[in-house]
Amino acid sequence: MGRPRNFDEKQVLESVREQFWNQGYGATSLQDLTDATGLGKGSLYGAFGDKRQLFLHVLDGYRTEQLDSVRAILTGPGTAVERLTLLVEGVADGFAEDPLRRGCLLVNSTSELHTNDPDVVSRARTSYQTVEDLLITCVTEAQRDGSVKADADPQELGRLILAVMQGIEFLAKTDMDSAALQQIARAALRFLG
Repeated sequence: MGRPRNFDEKQVLESVREQFWNQGYGATSLQDLTDATGLGKGSLYGAFGDKRQLFLHVLDGYRTEQLDSVRAILTGPGTAVERLTLLVEGVADGFAEDPLRRGCLLVNSTSELHTNDPDVVSRARTSYQTVEDLLITCVTEAQRDGSVKADADPQELGRLILAVMQGIEFLAKTDMDSAALQQIARAALRFLG
């Protein structure tokens, strides 16, 4: 029987996530992780595996949080168009209000590792497919209530909204001001009408 853990796993994973988010996977050393968590190499690896396993564990937790948040918004209260608006404008506000303009951990990780880590790419593709599916369902609901034209292609609109959200994230990293990011969000939402 293993020894009980003498640390708060949630806090350790949060510290690791912040480290990877701030520096990226490649630039984060084992020393960075032990410094951030206060754990020794043996404790860290004994509990979570090597650096890559730890990173994938943190990335999976992040993906789950993000997908749960998107799902809660797009299936929550209000009309379908109100929920779509809440999501897109929320993305613009969220990225603009982040003083570090770090963007999304999943996007950052995929950009960094897409050429040499198919597991990260697969996780990103699965996540974005889930978001796309949620958007398409919400657009279809908006069509049924007459808020979106009946002859519009829900898949096309869902993919457009997804691309706009990703574009807003990138532009936020260029220090584009909040008003401009909101303007982009509102312009994209007008395509729904």
